[in-house]
Amino acid sequence: MNIRPELLPALAAFEAAARHQNFAHAAEELHLTASAISHHVRRLESRLGISLFRRHARGVILTAQGRMLADATGSALADLESTLRSLRDGRDEHVRVRITTLHSLLNAWLLPRLAEFSTRHPQVRLEFDNSIALTRFDDSGPDLGIRYGPGHWPGLSAHLMMGDELIPAAAPQFVKRAKTPDAIAGLPLVSDLARQGWPDWFRAAGVHGAQPNIRHTFSDSTDALEASARGLGAVLARTKIVMPWLAAGRLQRLPGPALPTRWSYYIVHPSHRRLHPAAKRFADWLLEAAARDTTASEVSAVAANAHNARPRPPSRR
Repeated sequence: MNIRPELLPALAAFEAAARHQNFAHAAEELHLTASAISHHVRRLESRLGISLFRRHARGVILTAQGRMLADATGSALADLESTLRSLRDGRDEHVRVRITTLHSLLNAWLLPRLAEFSTRHPQVRLEFDNSIALTRFDDSGPDLGIRYGPGHWPGLSAHLMMGDELIPAAAPQFVKRAKTPDAIAGLPLVSDLARQGWPDWFRAAGVHGAQPNIRHTFSDSTDALEASARGLGAVLARTKIVMPWLAAGRLQRLPGPALPTRWSYYIVHPSHRRLHPAAKRFADWLLEAAARDTTASEVSAVAANAHNARPRPPSRR
């Protein structure tokens, strides 16, 4: 079957509908109406003599044949986009890669390491978006993202980047009051909106019947860390993002176990769109940097240094 020019709009509409699993979202991306997307898809189905979607009350689901065509059209459009970008990049001196990520991870983990990538790839310009809302990966959206979660999101390919651990920490003035995990339960506590929190940590620490006194809750983990550093209470911190506060001495590690997080950090990108070479270089570097990560040992070293720096009682000899 020859691909006639009049089928190209239908294929583009189908690819967007397959990627979003939703005609309305595809229409918004292509600046069409949902009925126009539906018309293009039905025209393509009529031409092929097969059903590409199963319709239901909440939207559409690809059939097996639809999935085959979605993979093919997505790959073809990604190759075309990559070629167009290469032609443009050959004209322009710099290549831009758009990344969506967490504000906390960007500031505490990524920025201290970013100079290495810039030195290796000076032609790559990175644009970061750290808004809280989940970003839509359409044509005008980011090339890739870093998400903290279970590792599966509709329409996205996810590659495990690294895990994390939760540790208790507090401003120096609280350290003398928190010699044991049981004592931490008596402190004012600061929290974020993570699924794992103080009750999980107290169970892991063997503190039974604790009634956590959570005074303040923040949607952003860095705000919770800053609140704790300003003396508002102990905080349960992810090791990947607490390091700057520990290194500056504004927070100190409190006694108790490091609790592995149920969620991890993943590099994500649209399943039906091949990564641009520059975006792939950044993704590969992220995986390399995560593999070399020494956060756990750094936290232990900082905690040991803080302990050794505490004034010791005079000798009674």
